[in-house]
Amino acid sequence: MQRERPHNVRPIRPDLSAVRAAFPTPPVTRFAPSPTGYLHLGHIVNAIYTWGVTRSLGGQVLLRVEDHDRVRSRPEFTAALVEDLDWLGFVPDDGCVPLVRQSDRSDLYRRALEDLRTAAHVYACDCSRTDIRGERYGGRCRDRALAETPGRGLRVQIDSSPVHATDVLAGRLEQVPSDQCGDILVKDRDGNWSYQFGVTVDDLSQGVTLIIRGTDLESSTGRQVLLARMLGRATPPLFLHHPLILDPSGKKLSKSAGDTGVRELRAQGFTAADVIGMAAFAVRLTARPRPIAAANVTALFALGSPSLG
Repeated sequence: MQRERPHNVRPIRPDLSAVRAAFPTPPVTRFAPSPTGYLHLGHIVNAIYTWGVTRSLGGQVLLRVEDHDRVRSRPEFTAALVEDLDWLGFVPDDGCVPLVRQSDRSDLYRRALEDLRTAAHVYACDCSRTDIRGERYGGRCRDRALAETPGRGLRVQIDSSPVHATDVLAGRLEQVPSDQCGDILVKDRDGNWSYQFGVTVDDLSQGVTLIIRGTDLESSTGRQVLLARMLGRATPPLFLHHPLILDPSGKKLSKSAGDTGVRELRAQGFTAADVIGMAAFAVRLTARPRPIAAANVTALFALGSPSLG
């Protein structure tokens, strides 16, 4: 986390007037961490925006655990994130029992895959990361007619058309997924549903209308809108990409950043309000570090509300 910032800065408050205009009915959004580590201040920034913006619009926040990565996801991380959210005071509208986990939704993804086959060309791919040598897939297996056997992934063919979406803060987004990544991976060679496919199916099935996440995921927007369209979603959700906490090298916080971990801060005697206030200050939602209770994060986004300082 950046540590040289003075303790009195001009806060940067997002203008929610465009967000309010975009939602004549209250939005539905989700807080969707991956249980590959413990929560840190970067996750708390996302929680502040998710609960603060959505609650100020009278909407609902759903909790979803994105444990599609079966290698790195661990049950103890899932249990810890639920406990930490409870300690912080961020309460999802759908509760935590039963907990919505991607690992329990394979039947849903299989049905969605069959729907995808009716709308597009889905094919087996045996390319490894080494074969691809970069982020973009060049379509090597598209016409090879490989059998869908274990050890092979699945991709969906896409064309070169631009995809448009709306970020309620930044405005109109235009992306060309075929230039960014090539044909989209649906299932990897280890049998895991891909992040892009899983979250798209989940957001569609749960009726999510506003997706709030960090700017590091903005590049995923076009491919998720495109997948949703293939699955029958005529009107895409709206997006809000918020700033990230950066470490001294300018990189976003990782789950190994122990000095910003919620559990470490809690063990040092910080209160939940202290931790939320630290995260808010780190992305300049407040002018100085100050305790903020989870129930009060809406004040950071409500139009005409008194400043929290």
